[in-house]
Amino acid sequence: MKIIPVIISGGSGTRLWPLSRKDYPKQYLPLVGENTMLQETILRLSGLDDILDPIIVCNTDHRFLVAEQCQQIRVKNPTILLEPIGRNTAPAIVAAALQSLKFLDDHAVMLILPADHVIKNIEALYDSIKIASSQAQEDKLATFGIVPKNANTGYGYIKSSKNNIDGVYKVEQFVEKPDLETAQAYLEHGNYLWNSGMFMFKANVLIDELKTHSPDIIKFVSDAVNKAKKDLDFIRLDEKAFELSPSDSIDYALMEKSDNVIVVPLDAGWSDVGSWSALYDIDAKDSNGNVLKGDVEVKDTFNTYIYATHHMITTFGVENLIVIDTADATFIASQNKAHEIKSIIKYIQKKGRDEIYSNRKVYRPWGWYDSIESGKHFQVKRIYVKPGAKLSLQMHHKRAEHWVVVSGTATVTNGKQIFNLKKGESTYIPLGIIHSLENKTKEPLEIIEVQSGTYLGEDDIVRFDDIYGRVHK
Repeated sequence: MKIIPVIISGGSGTRLWPLSRKDYPKQYLPLVGENTMLQETILRLSGLDDILDPIIVCNTDHRFLVAEQCQQIRVKNPTILLEPIGRNTAPAIVAAALQSLKFLDDHAVMLILPADHVIKNIEALYDSIKIASSQAQEDKLATFGIVPKNANTGYGYIKSSKNNIDGVYKVEQFVEKPDLETAQAYLEHGNYLWNSGMFMFKANVLIDELKTHSPDIIKFVSDAVNKAKKDLDFIRLDEKAFELSPSDSIDYALMEKSDNVIVVPLDAGWSDVGSWSALYDIDAKDSNGNVLKGDVEVKDTFNTYIYATHHMITTFGVENLIVIDTADATFIASQNKAHEIKSIIKYIQKKGRDEIYSNRKVYRPWGWYDSIESGKHFQVKRIYVKPGAKLSLQMHHKRAEHWVVVSGTATVTNGKQIFNLKKGESTYIPLGIIHSLENKTKEPLEIIEVQSGTYLGEDDIVRFDDIYGRVHK
């Protein structure tokens, strides 16, 4: 029996701001270990028998991140489906199901996993997957219910039957996130589980059930898959058709309506890392109850989570804090208030601050750039180009650029000239001149770019040629 993992990787991760942002959300960050959360989600399945390369459903803007992170962990043939617009989990899962039926038979089972969960006990996960898989083979819709550790009000719950057969319970009801009193009652009742957002079923069973319960999703997503276009290593779902699909969660579109749903309890050290306090709870702590990451020096500090990415952080005489420092934003909150970060984000958003959406360090398919300084009519960037990578052949209407090579060897196109620059050498690119930067070597290339002009936005780029297939934007 073949199992095809379907990784849902479209979230924005704003609850872990300022580290996680719209352009670089939490699933692409190494928040717990050395690997990113997406990579951990894929790697933790490697011990299962007959596991196939994953289908990953992600935002178009994150496609190169996904491809690179798969390459880093040697996933050779992932299927990367690009959502032109977020339509919630039901359309995303249906798109993956329809795509899987193009190369798998009806007996293959889909394992649906969010990309941003932490699961510590892999053997317990495997045991639950085996139970759910056998149920999926019997044409059931299986979901995983997390055995609750406390009366958590941040999760939806699944009410299960009292009796089980071989560790499987009938789902009686899906319930929304409760208030504290209700959550405590669920915990005392004993047959309520946290809703994990993880599922197993056959692709054709899913499609058949949704034809009854949510036919419009099947109609429009089928159209989007049939009209999808291959773009390098990606599959672009048709935008017009996908936009017409209802935007529903798989719970609402199907699970709450079907009488064919069973739940398998999962007690495996699970967390959806939905807040900084949740991340603090699952991480290893020092003797004073602190979690310290990066360049951090503390004294008389207790039960505090500090994440330093850019420079040294010191604390003295504090406790029960969350301190997150990045190159362009710092977040400080008490442990019991950190989960209310969305209110701060909305406030900052109303002020039109870019820090909500993007980091100072911006990743591109060829490497990254870091905007290290800016002012009126100028901007300074540090640019890193991977071995063998190339920036697009482009020009700007409103800015000129001066490049200085810091390390490596750059192959430069500057108007009609093509030449190499080595460490310490530079070139000036006047406004309106077509240019490109390439690293033909096996070593990284770093340059300092000084921009000058009346407008320095990233949308002042006209691309003439691009090896990554990016359109002008």
